[in-house]
Amino acid sequence: MKRKLKFPILILSLFLLGCNSKPETIQTEDWGEVNNQPVYLYTLTNKNGTQAKLTNYGAILTSLLVPDKDNNFTDVVLGFDNLDQYVADNPCFGATIGRFANRIRNGAFVIDSTTYHVTRNAGAHHIHGAQEFNKAVWESTTFSNESGSGVVFKYHSKDGSEGFPGNVDATVTYTLTDDNDLRIDFEATTDKTTHINLTHHSYFNLAGTDQLIYDHQIKIDADHITTIDEDIIPTGDLTAVKNTDMDLTALTSIGDNIGKFNNNGYHFCYVFNKDLKAAKKVIEVVEPKSGRTMTVTTTQPSVQFYSGNAISEALIGKYGIHYKPHAAFCLETQHLPNTPNLANFPTTLLKPGETYKEHVIYGFGVVE
Repeated sequence: MKRKLKFPILILSLFLLGCNSKPETIQTEDWGEVNNQPVYLYTLTNKNGTQAKLTNYGAILTSLLVPDKDNNFTDVVLGFDNLDQYVADNPCFGATIGRFANRIRNGAFVIDSTTYHVTRNAGAHHIHGAQEFNKAVWESTTFSNESGSGVVFKYHSKDGSEGFPGNVDATVTYTLTDDNDLRIDFEATTDKTTHINLTHHSYFNLAGTDQLIYDHQIKIDADHITTIDEDIIPTGDLTAVKNTDMDLTALTSIGDNIGKFNNNGYHFCYVFNKDLKAAKKVIEVVEPKSGRTMTVTTTQPSVQFYSGNAISEALIGKYGIHYKPHAAFCLETQHLPNTPNLANFPTTLLKPGETYKEHVIYGFGVVE
């Protein structure tokens, strides 16, 4: 689905200037403070001109510039121009989510006969770790190697944080490659048995963030979704998507069926057709007008496909753009929601001495 990009000789010559010099691929700037801790903004640029901006506040991806079929670059993720807006309430734009992505019924679960009560921040239920990880200031270091350039973020979550057991040390590594892939590696360890489920929470729009997503075509390699109740929480059963409006096993325009669902659009957890822990390309997205494409390769067993149904029109994002519902979509690769209460789902338990490891690769290209 990708093709090699052609660039003007002038751009190439700029990268080759100097007998012993290399183009600067990582820039670091001060971006403010949160709780007396310094916050930085990192800019990664690869040889193609693709650019990712990241901050150690929430281990957030704030911007992602990728080319279209005519080599015009556009920011394809929603976000803000300044730190203050990320600190304020927002829909987790570009954030790292933990300790547990998605929902846990009644904010409670049992481990070894002990009941743990975690923060209820979605009515009677728990969602997205109560926004601990995406509101924390992470330690951060940059790197450059044969794979690309990137940033390593580290965060220590204390025993009892938001009600979860165990001291957890989490690491999230973003790598921008010269193949226009953005790879995100998640790792975590604990000193007490706990539940871990990390995800990335960017809102994507391959046409540009001032457009709506209806013309995007999406394909998800999943024959089932989790069966959910009225609170969007899995019951433990799976629902087959074949011959239903939720079927995305072939390229389908998002706008075709978006008006047929409760919650104003897609808000389903698709369970991939793959072996647990195996890395596989499971999602393809095409935006016909720009020609931009995106693929998703992951080790995770499922994805929450959310079509931006509740994006507030009061939000003013980067470049002064007023956001609105269906301005972008999320592809949150993760373990299945409510797994701590459902023994038939692949476990999210992490024990002392084990290391949680998952990754996702968002690959960008253009149509042939």
